[in-house]
Amino acid sequence: MALAAIMVGVALGALDTAIANTALPAIATDLHAPAATSIWIINAYQLAVVASMLPFAALGDLVGPRRIFIGGLAGFTVASLLCTLASSLPQLALARALQGIGAGALMSVNIALIRQLYPAERLGRGVGLNALVVGVGFTIGPAVASLVLSVASWPWLFAINVPLGLVALAFAVPTLPRSAPRGHSFDRVAAFLTAITFAALILALGSAAQREAWPLVATPLAVTLVAGALLLRRQAGHPAPMLPLDLLRRPMFALSTVTAMAAFAAQGLAFVSLPFYFEEVLHRDPISTGFLMVSWALVVALAAPIAGRMSDRHPPGLLGGVGLALLCLGMVSLALLPTEPQTLDIVLRMALCGAGFGFFQSPNLKALMSSAPPERSGGASGVIGMARLIGQTTGAALVALCFGLAGSLHGPTWALGLGAMFAGLASMASFARLWAR
Repeated sequence: MALAAIMVGVALGALDTAIANTALPAIATDLHAPAATSIWIINAYQLAVVASMLPFAALGDLVGPRRIFIGGLAGFTVASLLCTLASSLPQLALARALQGIGAGALMSVNIALIRQLYPAERLGRGVGLNALVVGVGFTIGPAVASLVLSVASWPWLFAINVPLGLVALAFAVPTLPRSAPRGHSFDRVAAFLTAITFAALILALGSAAQREAWPLVATPLAVTLVAGALLLRRQAGHPAPMLPLDLLRRPMFALSTVTAMAAFAAQGLAFVSLPFYFEEVLHRDPISTGFLMVSWALVVALAAPIAGRMSDRHPPGLLGGVGLALLCLGMVSLALLPTEPQTLDIVLRMALCGAGFGFFQSPNLKALMSSAPPERSGGASGVIGMARLIGQTTGAALVALCFGLAGSLHGPTWALGLGAMFAGLASMASFARLWAR
């Protein structure tokens, strides 16, 4: 029951992200919101997740991941109801921000809870199951959104989270493992500085990618640097810093974090650019594009649990390095597609990318958690979520930059080539772990 509650919580976060992205045009039309303004339905959620994840991870180390997960699940469920009842763009954006805070709490400690449920020799299976659920959530999210919108209005997209959240709470409250409180206190000032640092970083990346006026880039970048410097100064010598530099001093943990950020940047470059590539360059219709995109995510979902089991017997650096090399080759092969390729040819190249990404994800999760001490599981789990979000955000921002420099015809190819470079760098970082202590 405890594992079921965690998996439902993970699925809610993955589904909600995919559903909201797919439904954004319909929501904007119904609320009479301009396209440029409606993007805050996505941005409010993303900024809230990024700003809250590390503070929640630190709080999880203090009071135990169980309380953070249950609180996040309850907050996510209530915020989903508020999204359903929203009647204007400001109301929906505020509800989405609250939903993002709940999702940040869920994402910050879910891997820490899995570590408590699985013994060390079977941890790979647990994180493989987590990766499977995330992969399935992203796979079926667009299909669920399309199906719901074909028979009902957009508020029902958020309403379906409410019963699922209540069921997960019913499982979580009596079954999730409890943890003894730690001796140190929660630093609210550090939490504020952490939230400001990473929220401003995301805003700076987005503004730079859109080639906004320099003050719109320089201001959040300056805020990031100042808040980050103040955070480092405040947390010097702390036994469990919110920005976990103590963990990043461990070579295996640092290399695994670099691997994750580069790999998710490659994924972000691919997932944002491929729909444009298929429709603008290869002239496929939206339905075909959706089918082609599913092939990548479906193979990830199939490969992740297999890789998780293999990581219990083989070094994560080896599995991740091979998988990311396959991802690099797959993205290069997509960029080099002929002008009129067969559908099977595209699907096979997408499947190669999915297999490569799937064989990286579970072993990398295990490497990150195994290289952190048990009392720092919350901090390690928070770093996992932050590495994924920052990587994906960087990838999406670079797609916008490629489109701005090369146009809609050549921009997708540029983005795929850049994504292949990130996958290659991630592969080298992963192989480097074979020599790290």
